[in-house]
Amino acid sequence: MTSPGTGSTIGAELRRWRDVRRISQLELATRAGTTQRHLSFVEGGRSSPGRHLVLRLAESLDLSLRDRNTLLAAAGYAAAYTETSLDDPRLQPVRQALRQVVAGHMPYPALIAGPHGEIVDANAAIDLLTEGASPELCRPPLNIWRLALHPEGMAARVENLAVWGRHVVAGLRARAARHPDARLDELVTELVGYLPALPATDRDYLGFAVPLRLRTADGTLRLITTLTSLATAVDVTLAELHLEAWLPADGETADLLRRRARTRGRGSAGS
Repeated sequence: MTSPGTGSTIGAELRRWRDVRRISQLELATRAGTTQRHLSFVEGGRSSPGRHLVLRLAESLDLSLRDRNTLLAAAGYAAAYTETSLDDPRLQPVRQALRQVVAGHMPYPALIAGPHGEIVDANAAIDLLTEGASPELCRPPLNIWRLALHPEGMAARVENLAVWGRHVVAGLRARAARHPDARLDELVTELVGYLPALPATDRDYLGFAVPLRLRTADGTLRLITTLTSLATAVDVTLAELHLEAWLPADGETADLLRRRARTRGRGSAGS
């Protein structure tokens, strides 16, 4: 989600992205179906690439849709991908479908979040995450990562915060490394400041996952986080959304979440 600096050219942007991706001219040229000589001329400003070649280069570099538009702009071409507001009526069918997806995860918490963790939609089980949190953290736009790691948010109830929190931060750092984003870097720096020192030994792992141990009014839960992106989206806004869902790591957690859902349902019916 970076923008080229003032006066940036297609050549400078390609060199920058090759540095980020750590690939050679030859490898990029091969991936994009062109020659190293032609790519060298483009990077050196001696040749102007066609629009289709720019798109092939962007795809070969695994750029986000936003960064593909930026690369096109650096080459003097119009954007290829629209960026539609979530409030736009044209996206309402997609918004409704996403709403049904998160509702379908009940009784487990699920939400749709934007590129910097801002919650766009969530199911009723989100109260599991906001329980006892500071009202300040729960005001729109509610940020799921800040809510999770802030000492006045969910973090106060996370029994393995030092390990689980670093797992969250590591995922965000990997994303920022893949798609450089100053705003995400700032958020990561903020989140790191909330984490306690790492214990000398903590091996609470389930396979390759780090289960979240979360205290609630109904008991302690063990949850696994899953992330899903809209991989085939051709709109910048949609491509930057992701589904975040929490699944039970054991039978006791599953039973507790089902009981919470039944209690919530009775409360709604009686209101």
